[in-house]
Amino acid sequence: MISVHDHIKIGSFIFDGMDQIDLTGPFEVLSRLPNATIRLYGVTREPVRDVNGLRIVPDGAFSDAPALDVLHVPGGFGQEGLMENEKVLAWMRRQAAGARGVFSVCTGALLLGAAGLLKGCRATTHWASFHLLPFFGATPVNQRVVVDGTWVFAAGVTAGIDGALCLAAELRGEAVAQEIQLYMAYAPEPPLNSGTPETAPAEILEQVRKSTAAITKLREVTARCIAARLGITATAAN
Repeated sequence: MISVHDHIKIGSFIFDGMDQIDLTGPFEVLSRLPNATIRLYGVTREPVRDVNGLRIVPDGAFSDAPALDVLHVPGGFGQEGLMENEKVLAWMRRQAAGARGVFSVCTGALLLGAAGLLKGCRATTHWASFHLLPFFGATPVNQRVVVDGTWVFAAGVTAGIDGALCLAAELRGEAVAQEIQLYMAYAPEPPLNSGTPETAPAEILEQVRKSTAAITKLREVTARCIAARLGITATAAN
């Protein structure tokens, strides 16, 4: 836990084609931390659009960011286009090296993996890309949130809220995280039980697998190339 007297600088990396809730879910939590600021940093200073077209304006380009205490990396289909962007990956490496915490949501974990930052980590990501984690040197853990030291990994999309609450507890203590959760009235009671591959009806799972097949295949090709670049010998997880 960090003393409340110490200011915490949190930076969220945003990009075209991200999934906005990977950003806005954690933002709802982390923006409520006492004595902390959260800023959005893009590839450039230009607005981005999420995978469904929502326009989001960054506070600055990633090159404008100070040394961050917490690096937050969302995911989404647009992650694939940044996997070989060495300027972005080098920035993530620099920020992670000095951060008190690193937090990925969904396929944001793959961006950290492309930067060579997942070697030896216990991690998770969206279920459709979970099998790719070994190509980045990570140990895949099939949990909604995985905490490995000062690193927090949240699985798909809405898991970012859960991960952010875990991170809030690590940064400012459990009582603060509980206060934030209560203020948000975050007590999920989903009307359906189709939120994981294990609980979804087989026909629904198959349909969603088909809808994500193209991006999943592309991600695997990229992951294998990055594994070769990083000198990692691995096979896809089950």
